[in-house]
Amino acid sequence: MAAHDLEDGEEITGINVTPLVDVMLVLLVIFMVTANYISQNALNLELPKAATGEASSNEVNLGFALDEASQLYLDGEAVSYAEVKKRIDEEKSAGKKLQALISADQKTPHGAVIKLMDEVRKHGVTDIAFNVEVEVQASPNP
Repeated sequence: MAAHDLEDGEEITGINVTPLVDVMLVLLVIFMVTANYISQNALNLELPKAATGEASSNEVNLGFALDEASQLYLDGEAVSYAEVKKRIDEEKSAGKKLQALISADQKTPHGAVIKLMDEVRKHGVTDIAFNVEVEVQASPNP
């Protein structure tokens, strides 16, 4: 061990970086694996732009998505409207405050979005937010 080679009063001037490199390699592998998993579950939606969009902070968000073919997804998984009721009932029975976060492609028919809103409200979720892509405003030069 390097500590035994030191004279009395001599300072330790070196740092062993091997454990640091080991930890960083493990973290790199974890990030690579989870990034691959996350990208597989992502839906390719073209969200509408809105200048007044803002982040939402609530206890539990039910992430609904409607693609351009009006296929319904809940938290990245294709579901039917019957499964929506079941999932809402499960979350409500846990005593959680719920918010429906709806993401709909620009090409999704308006009626499909209204149908989803109506279904969610029928089952007691009245806090509804729409996911939009925030439009960047050009600032005027002084």
